[in-house]
Parts: sequence; structure tokens; C-alpha cells
Amino acid sequence: MLKIMIDDLLKEKSKTRYWLAKEIGMQYHNLCKLADNKTESIKFDLLHLICTALECTPNDIFDYK
Repeated sequence: MLKIMIDDLLKEKSKTRYWLAKEIGMQYHNLCKLADNKTESIKFDLLHLICTALECTPNDIFDYK
């Protein structure tokens, strides 16, 4: 199962979901769905924006178990 680790990264950086949503220009509700693993896909351009805002790589965002 693929798990999205956005909340862990935000916690490490002392940032909030709201901050990230504003930073990348995404609706808060949609970011919450993504962070709660309630979505089935993610666009590469969105992944790039998240990685840029959180100063991380896609490997940091995804956890596969």
C-alpha cells in the first residue's frame, strides 16, 4: 500500500496543511483528501509544487508498505 507522508513532513517543518495549500495554490479541502490518503492519483506538477514547498523529494512524500 502506498501512503502519503505529507503530515509527517509538515510536522518536521512546523508548518500546517493550510500553509501548504496556500503555498502551492491548492484548495485546502483537496489537500486534506490527499494528505488523508483519500485520493487515487496525483499529478506530477502538483507533486513538484509540494516537493518545492517542503524542500523534499518524492521519496520523502511516499511510503510503500
